Amino acid sequence: MSWLRWALLAGLLWLAGCATTGSPGDPAAGSDGTPSSPTAAPGNAAQYPSGSLRPITPGEAARGGVASLTAPVDLWDRIRRGFAMPDLQDDLVQDRIQWYSARPDYLQRMTLRSSKYLFYIVEELERRGMPTELALLPYVESAFNPQAVSSAKAVGMWQFMPATGTTFDLKQNAFRDDRRDVLASTRAALDYLQKLYGMFGDWHLALAAYNWGEGNVARAIARNQKAGLGIKYTDLNLPAETRMYVPKLLAVKNIIANPDSFHAELAPIENHPYFQTVEIKRDIDVALVAKLAGIREEDFRALNPSFHRPTIFAAGTPRILLPWDNARVFERNLEAYDQGEYASWTVWTAPATMTVAEAAQRVGMSESDLRSVNNIPPRMLIRAGSALLVPRSATRNDDVPGQIADNGQLLLAPEIVTRRTVVGARKGDTVARLAQRYRLSAAQVAQWNDTKINASFKAGQPVVLFVPVRMLGTSTPATTHRPAARAGEPARKKSVSTAKRSARPATSAKPRITAKAARR
Repeated sequence: MSWLRWALLAGLLWLAGCATTGSPGDPAAGSDGTPSSPTAAPGNAAQYPSGSLRPITPGEAARGGVASLTAPVDLWDRIRRGFAMPDLQDDLVQDRIQWYSARPDYLQRMTLRSSKYLFYIVEELERRGMPTELALLPYVESAFNPQAVSSAKAVGMWQFMPATGTTFDLKQNAFRDDRRDVLASTRAALDYLQKLYGMFGDWHLALAAYNWGEGNVARAIARNQKAGLGIKYTDLNLPAETRMYVPKLLAVKNIIANPDSFHAELAPIENHPYFQTVEIKRDIDVALVAKLAGIREEDFRALNPSFHRPTIFAAGTPRILLPWDNARVFERNLEAYDQGEYASWTVWTAPATMTVAEAAQRVGMSESDLRSVNNIPPRMLIRAGSALLVPRSATRNDDVPGQIADNGQLLLAPEIVTRRTVVGARKGDTVARLAQRYRLSAAQVAQWNDTKINASFKAGQPVVLFVPVRMLGTSTPATTHRPAARAGEPARKKSVSTAKRSARPATSAKPRITAKAARR
């Protein structure tokens, strides 16, 4: 059996060589295959640890020296593992921690609201290799309310201004606003943050630019460089809102990192998707989707907050979000649905500019219903090309095409109300001159006064005009020999009449200008 002992010994020696010799794929080896330890001997000599071996303590494992092989059950734990943003040594961070800690009810409402969206955001951040602190940014922006609207008209969880939303392909039309869409706005926000980090190479500066605008931050950095000052976030001269912006985020991060230290109670969130994406191929009513999915309509809108109208147009929004357990229920019930049309509404495009009453008559609706469903305010005309939501009928039963579903707009113009008035002609006045003065057509002036288009008037001769009511408020009577107010000048409340008026020139009130930090 000596040959067996020699074979076993050779096998053990071979295994020892494998265990001590690095390979290019071994994390403990250098790029050339040699051990990465600075005390490594030349060649392939075996390396042995000094002293006796001992197990790793739980404390050492918790410090991150060893990666866990199991996925976290709690999403908060997963978020903590991805923290990678540097801390900010600033008293404002402590100030914001105290502010949040003193409002446990507010903190709890925010975390409960975020439970629908956080898993998806964390997944996207990890896929892009971005710090998971950024998943907490909607706490600062909107308290995780997808319907939030700021005083500067920024909208959604990530608070996009209209122009920036358009830059990042967030559709804003008569039927939906993608700045509120969970998937689209998250994609746009992370694209924007990645762009800003690429510009500034610092997450604090990238966040400042997200709040204040990249141009403003770039100019602030240039000013400091010119003055020989530092260019870190804390070195820049920032508006108050932007100065507090990063401290707010880091305050939320610190509370999430160690809630017990701040007596904060975080609503548990499973490390599992809250919703699923479901494709739709036909236009369908929101109410029908909720019914087939077995959920309340308000719960559906919480996951799909971008929709403006009662019907979803598949050509523009081919996917919807449903709670995880209800997605399959919806698909099964939709397949079995045989109770008529999926959608009650379609879109009609106005062929010409018209009143609301005229449009309502054409589509077979009452004027009040047409105004209500399309949010048309009083005293407005519907301009040509407007996309209006109207009931489906035998002649309007097709699904809305993609061009309209993606780009349809409600275009309105003020309704012009005219009033008959009589003015005295000035010396040398002609039909054309009066028409120009009151911004009317010469043909109309000639028709109203039963004269020719090239006729002249005697000084003081009464001339009949039908002048828009707004112009009546800005025009001056012929007796004062002052021209009508130019477009854009403030309207005067007095109308043209036989009453006496002051001959003093009108004064324009200066517009009040309020200073606000530039937002997205």
